[in-house]
Amino acid sequence: MESPSSLPPDGSPATREGFVPALIGDGRSLLALTGLALMLSGVFALFLSVNGAFLPQDIAYLGMDPRALCGINQCRIVHFMFHDRFSFGGTLIAIGTLYLWLVQFPLRRGEEWAWWVFAVSGATGFTSFLCYLGYGYLDTWHGMATLGLLPLYLGGMWKTRALRRTRIGGWRSLRQPAVPLSWKTGAGFGRGCLLAAGIGMTGAGVVIMLVGMTAVFVPEDLVFLGMRPETLNAINTRLIPLIAHDRAGFGGGLVSCGSTVFLIVWKSHLTIDLWQALLFAGTVGFGCAIGVHYPIGYLAPSHLAPAWLGAGIYLLGMFCAWPVINAPRFHSDASPVAPDRL
Repeated sequence: MESPSSLPPDGSPATREGFVPALIGDGRSLLALTGLALMLSGVFALFLSVNGAFLPQDIAYLGMDPRALCGINQCRIVHFMFHDRFSFGGTLIAIGTLYLWLVQFPLRRGEEWAWWVFAVSGATGFTSFLCYLGYGYLDTWHGMATLGLLPLYLGGMWKTRALRRTRIGGWRSLRQPAVPLSWKTGAGFGRGCLLAAGIGMTGAGVVIMLVGMTAVFVPEDLVFLGMRPETLNAINTRLIPLIAHDRAGFGGGLVSCGSTVFLIVWKSHLTIDLWQALLFAGTVGFGCAIGVHYPIGYLAPSHLAPAWLGAGIYLLGMFCAWPVINAPRFHSDASPVAPDRL
């Protein structure tokens, strides 16, 4: 019981908690801020791509601005660069959306697996920055953004570790699915489709990241560009490292996004809030990655087919899950008894 002398003038209970600790709370606010920052970074990447603008360090590194490059071969070099950056922006928005869902729902309920999803996704996302060692271009703005986000992420992970109420074996909490897998019903098939899409995104991200660190281009890229790597080097010896940076960055983001989608669907009941988060993340992610190709004329079927296939599988999974998440017993604040059809 507070003594009268210890109470503030307004009569509310006194507290020794400081302003910053009160804002940080249990750490979920830091992880939510990480998700919001990723979404804003994605929007910024989309904005730059739409407006055809390079970052200052890109111009300083190349010694050329987009207008100079646009004068070469119908601006295809610039369009190619922005198609990776636009796709990367959509991926960041998708990841940020899923992070916000993790913070607001399973992590708030103390479900240990949600903490480990953050650990896996964050580890792949942040370490992908080190891909620059493979192509030699250190993007200072990217580096500063990564260093700025890292304390938020690590601080959030440190504080939220106390929310893991179940403690059923650390990372082993990711091993068992939320409900038995089944392909025999529409809902089970839909869940399987979403899991397959997550695996596909992760695998595609690994391939794109490795290509960015090594060959940089696939044959379809060179056909679109209308020139060989030797020609690009003749234009500017720093062009290929900069393109490789964009490509590897997108690949790393896709690995993080795909693994997050897979683990969330693997460990969660398909509630209405999750369905909505997945719908928004998938629409933005696939929409940006596929849609950017049409305005620039990069329409090689062999290049677009994997993305369209992944989007189709994802959409089919969302469609099949819709009747189930509309059932009254499937809502976010409950732990529903999972039917074997999910």
